[in-house]
Amino acid sequence: MKRKDSQPKGRTTAIAIDGPAGAGKSTIAWRAAEALGFLYVDTGSLYRAIALFVLKSGVNPSSPAEVCPLLKTLSVALNYENGNQKVSINGEDVTGQIRSAEVSMAASKVSAIPEVRKYLLALQRRLAEEHSVVMDGRDIGTVVLPNARVKIFLTASADERARRRYEEMIGKGMKADYEEVLSDLKQRDYKDEHRAISPLRQAEDAVLIDTTGNTLEQSVAELTHIIRSRLAGK
Repeated sequence: MKRKDSQPKGRTTAIAIDGPAGAGKSTIAWRAAEALGFLYVDTGSLYRAIALFVLKSGVNPSSPAEVCPLLKTLSVALNYENGNQKVSINGEDVTGQIRSAEVSMAASKVSAIPEVRKYLLALQRRLAEEHSVVMDGRDIGTVVLPNARVKIFLTASADERARRRYEEMIGKGMKADYEEVLSDLKQRDYKDEHRAISPLRQAEDAVLIDTTGNTLEQSVAELTHIIRSRLAGK
């Protein structure tokens, strides 16, 4: 994929963005990456891809004994078409299959398995070594890219995040119940924050951005401004 890179050849810059489910990380980080001329990496899509594969295989996403053997038969890859990230499993593009509520919950379960996190860690770090990236997830600033130039913790209230997710699902023609979406989101928050391996938390040197009440444009502008200021040493 051709892209405009604001960094000199041979040098890369990593921007780490963490935060809970539904905080708008994917859209906001992608827009910021586009403005900066960096590659956007949505690590959540990698866990969702594994979760989808696990569900299609008919095994329990909470069981390491059932999930780990599948990793030996699995190849997950990120590709970019016209600047858009595509995720594939064993060569099959599954980008359009990984955003359901069922896959989201399964992703939270498989992400708590150490072998799954180890499986994806090398891929994530390799992308940051090869490109200047804006990478988002749950443990980017704390585990995956602890030496990132800029770290952001992006969040919003649970009600706000549930409303956004609900409206997104309705907009895509999916059936959704707001209270159910809110309940699922709170369950995922709890699991992400209390898992034994790489729990969701704000890195000590991360900047907190709360987007509650913000429009998308306001959130993108705030994030981009902070990243540029930090890169400039301000």
